[in-house]
Amino acid sequence: MLIVALTGLILLFACTSTTHITGAWKNPEVKPAAQGYDNIFVAAMSRNVNVRTQVENALAAALSTYDKRTLKSIDYFAPRFQETLPSREAMLQKIRTAGADAILTTSLIDKQSETRYVPGTAGYAPVPAFGWYRGFYAYYAHWYPVMYSPGYYVTDKTYFIETNLYDADSEQLLWSAQTETVNPGSLDRFLQDYPEAVLTQMKRDGLLR
Repeated sequence: MLIVALTGLILLFACTSTTHITGAWKNPEVKPAAQGYDNIFVAAMSRNVNVRTQVENALAAALSTYDKRTLKSIDYFAPRFQETLPSREAMLQKIRTAGADAILTTSLIDKQSETRYVPGTAGYAPVPAFGWYRGFYAYYAHWYPVMYSPGYYVTDKTYFIETNLYDADSEQLLWSAQTETVNPGSLDRFLQDYPEAVLTQMKRDGLLR
């Protein structure tokens, strides 16, 4: 029974992970020339070095399919630089000197959890050809352990990620979008969907060729 419940739980988290755009905004002052941003500095706003590294790597890989050169914050700022944040001037100077003309940031803005009950399930297959219909005991011995899987509680987790694109020279916000991810299960699973969702929206909004 426990195996059945755990299997259901694993499948739930493995199959229901979804990332989609819940809203996007484009600065009306942005001209078509904004499509010319070819050197993008990627910064994941996380104190977790592993998360920061993997998110930036995934975004960089996705941007490379659009022939964009990417620079990752993990390569330019110490893993725990947030604890001793550089001055605005020092940070921007480093980004500009690296050759970036745009900055793409991503940050977790909210996380929600909701616990719900998943009812157990019962099976029914009255087919005489099956061996367990040859007698009472055969029937009882077969169905007793598998007839009913007990219900269990699962906690759905929803993550809201905000992604912003800035002009590296003026610091002007060019574009912003929020994504919603339900039950990612793992960071790897999340990163299979998130970069594609964000870049597809950027292309739709005219920020990527």
